[in-house]
Amino acid sequence: MPQINYYFSVLSPFTYLSGLRLEEIAAKHGADIQYKPLDIMALFARTGGTPPKDRHPNRIDYRMQELVRAATKTGLPMNFNPAHWPTNAAPASYAIIAAANAGGGDLGALCHSVLRAVWAEEKDIAQDDVIAQCLVAAGYEASLINSGMLTGAEQYGRNLEEAIDAGAFGAPFYITDGDARFWGHDRLDDLDAHLSGDL
Repeated sequence: MPQINYYFSVLSPFTYLSGLRLEEIAAKHGADIQYKPLDIMALFARTGGTPPKDRHPNRIDYRMQELVRAATKTGLPMNFNPAHWPTNAAPASYAIIAAANAGGGDLGALCHSVLRAVWAEEKDIAQDDVIAQCLVAAGYEASLINSGMLTGAEQYGRNLEEAIDAGAFGAPFYITDGDARFWGHDRLDDLDAHLSGDL
């Protein structure tokens, strides 16, 4: 079974705009997804990236145009200046890690629900009630918020180190078990073609 290591940030607009396409591609090819939320600002700092707020105005303007185009193409609702961004990504990321360890729900739906909360629903994903709603909607127990904090924190740190060691530098970043690397929601077609043997 092919494996896809999926490095992402729950704050990333481009991760949100990937929707559930990764899950659809994985199902098509019988691939297993390893969900690896990470600290995107730490990843930028370690790999030569710049936080969005510190970029040159030309890059900031272009990023916004890209977001508008991508949202239009995907049809996903999006607030381009959400009320709770940036926020503390750690609690929701820990909950995703706890859910992955617990099993029994839909991890892809959970991740997308958290991202949708930021980019379409004007919710603060650092708040326990918001995280609980996302967990329950995806088939998990709300109690995972509290039960996996230590393990989640440790794995969150390891995910960052793994991402750097594997060659990731942004989010979303998809890496196959054959070390084929794909950066960005707009590279999902390439990932699909790669898994088909066409690329």
